[in-house]
Amino acid sequence: MTAVSAKQETAHGKKKGLLKWLKSRKGQQTLIILAFMIIPLTLLFVFTYLPFGEMVKFSFYKMKYSTPPEKRVFVGLSNYIQVFQDKEIFASLKLSLYYMAGSIIQLALALYLATILSFKTKGGNLFKGLMFFPYLISGIAIGFIFKYFYTRGFVFDTILGWCGFNLENLPYWLKDQSINNWSLVATSVWRYFGNNMVLFIGAIMSVDSEMYEAAELDGANKFQQFIHIILPSIKTIVTLNVILSITGALSAFEQPYVITDGANGTATYFINMNRIAHTNQKVGLASAMAVVLLMIIFACTILQKLFFKYIYRNADQQDEVMTKEERKRRKELQRKKKQAAKAGKEELA
Repeated sequence: MTAVSAKQETAHGKKKGLLKWLKSRKGQQTLIILAFMIIPLTLLFVFTYLPFGEMVKFSFYKMKYSTPPEKRVFVGLSNYIQVFQDKEIFASLKLSLYYMAGSIIQLALALYLATILSFKTKGGNLFKGLMFFPYLISGIAIGFIFKYFYTRGFVFDTILGWCGFNLENLPYWLKDQSINNWSLVATSVWRYFGNNMVLFIGAIMSVDSEMYEAAELDGANKFQQFIHIILPSIKTIVTLNVILSITGALSAFEQPYVITDGANGTATYFINMNRIAHTNQKVGLASAMAVVLLMIIFACTILQKLFFKYIYRNADQQDEVMTKEERKRRKELQRKKKQAAKAGKEELA
């Protein structure tokens, strides 16, 4: 009886301790944090991680959307092998190189304009708004706009005709396989470079203006200021924009799907995946394609991070040196303030 009562007292004490902790400030904070985390984490799991897990599982089966679970055929790695053996799928992956080249042009143009517009420029705010506006338009709407823009005899051909070009000598911008992918890449660059530009502007404007003044006193020109001050200071945003652009290049879908529907050699990896999944009903193969694309994006992201870590290694060392110097300077200022305060007290005494 004594042992039982001792256990009951211990359990009662623990319960009282838990209730006391829950009523405390720290306990209330923990409960609020958990309450706010449970809903978004549940939604994230249900609508992101759970479907992803199901997709990975489907990639090992030969199945359609309507195939009952008991009739699905397990094929192991056959779907993954087919992804690399199918010439059409592999060729569509090569089209990502066009969009990667376009993303480099896009980032260079965005960085150039951001550097100019970060300083006082006449009509700068209007220009920023005009450049950012295409990013706000729906991708489907942009697809229809450029579908008619590139159509034979329409807007683009008319503009080139005004400039003196002969219509008969102009290519079919959406049919000619030597030019049609570049036409789609130009559309993608026009839509997304404004977003990159705004991110660059925000990063450049956070650079301390005293650094420019010190550089000018040392005789540095604008290009030297860009190389040695602006670029190292915005390295995080540069890395982020490159990762987003390369990822977007690998998953290009809206422009080629709406403008050409993947015809005449413009079918990107995503368009083929959409066709295989929804038209041919090869869900297992399409799931394997999605997993392969995810692995490629992960690999590209890691390689980019390693590349930029190597490129900015000197900048990181300089930042570390500057941080040490800043700490010394602050300590010196604090010491001087203390001395001044001590001297003031002695004078009053």
